[in-house]
Amino acid sequence: MRPKYEYGSEVRLIRNVRNDGTYPGTEVGELLMRRGEVGCVYDVGTYLQDQLIYRVHFLEAGRTVGCREEELIAADAEWIQNRFEFRDKVLILCDLRMGEQLIASKGDQGEIEGVLREDQSDIQYNLYINGHSICIPERALEAAPARADADDSVDPGTEAARGGDYG
Repeated sequence: MRPKYEYGSEVRLIRNVRNDGTYPGTEVGELLMRRGEVGCVYDVGTYLQDQLIYRVHFLEAGRTVGCREEELIAADAEWIQNRFEFRDKVLILCDLRMGEQLIASKGDQGEIEGVLREDQSDIQYNLYINGHSICIPERALEAAPARADADDSVDPGTEAARGGDYG
């Protein structure tokens, strides 16, 4: 295993990183760093002898977090920040059909299940709407109005969870 990034490399997170129970002083599932944040690699190690773990210092946040290689890209690589995150409520901007069946009408509300970043020029989302899970481009969505009784709980198993000290 050869590391893609070396000491001093600037990198960007492409996934949200949550505490998996190994980051001191925070609750399990607590968001440690948001996708899009830029940091500097200052150590590379292994976990279970088959995963490279980069110790990345995020200067603006004042936090050092262990990151897997697949969670990072070079800081100067093309990057478009996504507008929505897991569990965000959104409205669709057009009718949605599967074959001839109308599954959702313009203005219906759905919930983001995942962010897909295979093509930086067109961010896609897994969206749950009216009993269906579909893939939809960001341009077809808008934020749903905030509700006073919104549930802000988080399922820590849905996004990358990582602690801070891998040495």
